[in-house]
Formats: sequence, structure tokens, C-alpha cells
Amino acid sequence: MTTEQINSPALTTIQSYVRELTRRVEGIEVLAPGPATSRYSHDAATAKTGAATGNPGPAVVLPTSAAEVQTAVRLAAELGVTVVPRGAGTGLSGGASAQQDQVVISTEKLTAIIEVSPLDEVAVVEPGVINAELNKHLEPFGLFYAPDPASFDISSIGGNIATNAGGLRCAKYGVTRESILSLDVVLADGSLITVGHRSIKGVTGLDLTSLFVGSEGILGIVTRATVRLRPIPVARKTISAFFNSTAEGTAGLSAITLSPVRPAAIEFFDTPSLANIDSHSGTRLRDRGAALILIEIDGYGIGDQAADLAVALSAVGGRVTVESDDDGVRLWELRRSGRGLPQDKWYIGEDIAVPKSQLPRVYAAFPALEARFGVEISAVSHAGDGNLHPLITKDKTPDDGPNPPASLLEAATELVRVALSLGGTVTGEHGVGTIKREWAALELSERSRELQQTIKEAVDPRQLLNPGKAI
Repeated sequence: MTTEQINSPALTTIQSYVRELTRRVEGIEVLAPGPATSRYSHDAATAKTGAATGNPGPAVVLPTSAAEVQTAVRLAAELGVTVVPRGAGTGLSGGASAQQDQVVISTEKLTAIIEVSPLDEVAVVEPGVINAELNKHLEPFGLFYAPDPASFDISSIGGNIATNAGGLRCAKYGVTRESILSLDVVLADGSLITVGHRSIKGVTGLDLTSLFVGSEGILGIVTRATVRLRPIPVARKTISAFFNSTAEGTAGLSAITLSPVRPAAIEFFDTPSLANIDSHSGTRLRDRGAALILIEIDGYGIGDQAADLAVALSAVGGRVTVESDDDGVRLWELRRSGRGLPQDKWYIGEDIAVPKSQLPRVYAAFPALEARFGVEISAVSHAGDGNLHPLITKDKTPDDGPNPPASLLEAATELVRVALSLGGTVTGEHGVGTIKREWAALELSERSRELQQTIKEAVDPRQLLNPGKAI
């Protein structure tokens, strides 16, 4: 840290914040800004660029109770310090990125599972609980928490709430919002409110719970959540269907929709995605076909469901296999972590979504975009709800310099426009954060953006919570 930085008014205020919070709350863990906190300056999406800057990190507060969160936020309001709420830092939109003159309030120590009620089918949890750990805790009760992001074993419930995370099982069980009944939230002035209901039904007042879910920390900090649970299915089975081309595979998706079966998860892999997984994981998926629909079915009548899907998919050219339990586990693990990111190319990852009937048209648009911008495009999709995760790459050249060529971002923006033209959205589950704000402006009308800003100003008039994010 330079002498200039140490003597800057903003950092002097941060240093005062650290001293005063330590004085007000005995035993609270507060980390002063510096190299040791640099990992708190970025999330998974901005980790590479954040680490490259070498800048010192922000001040970090690690509260262990809602009361400590309140005190930390209240002091920030008194001193005019901006606050960045943070969960596990696994976000993919830059929503938890922070500057040295900000305070990060991390919920990583708020990890209590306060209650499980089998008869109500709810659990009450703190935001730092890891998604996978909650489900381990619920197994003895015969219940599970349905939202299933690919990062389920490292992402926290609070972060999932902040981005309205989706995941693999959305096809049947919906996104995070469908599993959140009520929230305790600390507002920008340090006050604590409860929104929503413990009951499944409840329409008293405006639906503030849905407002906070997906708000990316710009309206408040969640300190407790009442989440809806479901019975663990009596059976689960994995079905694979390989096709001769990406186009044949996307056409095969319609056969699932038109069948009587409603799978828990439907994932689609195009040809380059299968090749990527083979290269990164040492598998031989491409030997089985050029496109893959990977399906999880669950519940009663599992054999009948599998038979109906086999008939439907075989009729449109699919080579269908009801996978063994071990092979099914391996295939789902490849879906979650089998793809590699190219180290020798420029790349951008996206999170667009379209009505699921339009998935074939998105994939069909890739070749023209590749030719126009000199890029390569692949995509794995949560095909059950139309959410694609495209990966756009471009070869590096000696003339590029430290920044990617403009054509890479132009290709990504044009793909966003394709999604919007088909009735889609710029982000299906990762959130807007800092990375997608310009794309969000392509989707939202000026009046809609004004309304969102008005809501933000009503809840946080001094713009202290996660400024510059989401809207």
C-alpha cells in the first residue's frame, strides 16, 4: 500500500470504521484492508482480472449474528461507507466485487441450520449454509432442498438467494424463488425486517420476499431464510440420448416436452461441448455421438417414465441408454465440472435464456456469428427451462495486447441480441452484477429501469448497499 493510499480520505474513513466497529462489538472479526483481503475484492467471475491488478483488498467484516450485521451496517451508514454483501464468492457476474474503500460484509460465518420441520416441510437457515451441506443435513428427515446450482457443493444459500440461482433441477422444481418462503433482512439503515410467511400460502401486503430474492445485495443483507423442502424421491434414474449432430439433438428436445414425462433435469450438450469435456476430463463422449441430452427422472413409476422417454427420443433419432447408477453419477459430475476453460484463448461465458421451444434457433445462430466475428461458440444448456451457458472463444495473436479484441465482446453482445429477439433474457440465473449491466439495458425499457432505481432509492436512499451492481 502506497503512502498516498494510506493518507487518502476514503481509506482514513475505512480505518476509522474498522477501529470503531471493533470497539462497539466485542470479539467481532474485522479485517483491515490490505493484501490479505484481496480475495474479497472479486467473485468467481472477476477473479482472474482481480488477481491480475495486484491491488490490496477491502475491509472485511465476518459477523456471527444478525445483530452484528446490523451494527456493521449501521456504522457504515453513520460514516457514509458503502457496503458489499458477500456469500461464498462463487458468483459469475461480478456482483460481489469490492474496492479498497468499501467494506465487505461476509456471511460465511452465519452457518446455522436453525430448524427443520418435517411436518411443515420447511427449514430455517442462516445465509452462510452451503447448499450441499443443507441437503446432507436433511437426508435423515427424508427431505431435500430442490434448487441445484452446478456449484451446489461450494455456493451458499444466501448467495443463491441474492442471484435467484437456478441449476439443473429447475425443469421440475423451479429456481430459488420458488423455494423461499420468508427472509430476515438487514436494510441499509441497520434495521432488521422479516418479509414473507412461514406458511406455504400468504398474500398479506406486497410480495417483498420475491423482491429481495434476486436483488444481488442492493436492497438488503439476508440473515435468515425459511426455505421450502420436498420429499426425497423414492427413485432417481439417469437417461442419456446421443444424436448425430447438434441440430438433431436440439430437435430431440421437443420430444421430451411432448411426452407425458416431466424430468427433474434436462441438460443439453452440443458437439464442441462434448469435445471440450473429452479433452479436459479424458472421457470419450464423442465416440457415442455428436450431441447429448442428459436427463434425470425421479419419483414413482420410474420404469414407466424411462420407457416412455426411450420411445419418444428413439423416434427422433436418439440412441437412448438408461444408465447404471455409477455411470449416471459420473455423467452428472461431468456436467457440473467436466468442461475446461481455454487457457490459450480469449473467452467470454454467457448465461442467456429463451423460451425452451426456441433453443434450436439459438444453436442454429452460432455458425453465422462464428463466421462474422471470427470466434468459436459452444453451449451447454439447462434445456428444461431454456437457459444456455454459451462459451465464446477467440484465438490470441501477438498483436492483441493485454485486452481481448473488440470482436469477442461484439460477438457476445450479438448473441445476447439473438436471445432477446426470441423472447429471452440476458441472464437466466447468474445475475447482472457488474458484467452484464450494459446488456441488461438492451432488455429493460427506460421506464422499467427508472422504476427499479426508484425502488432502490426508497430502500437505500444514500446508495450504500452494493452500489453499481444489478441495475
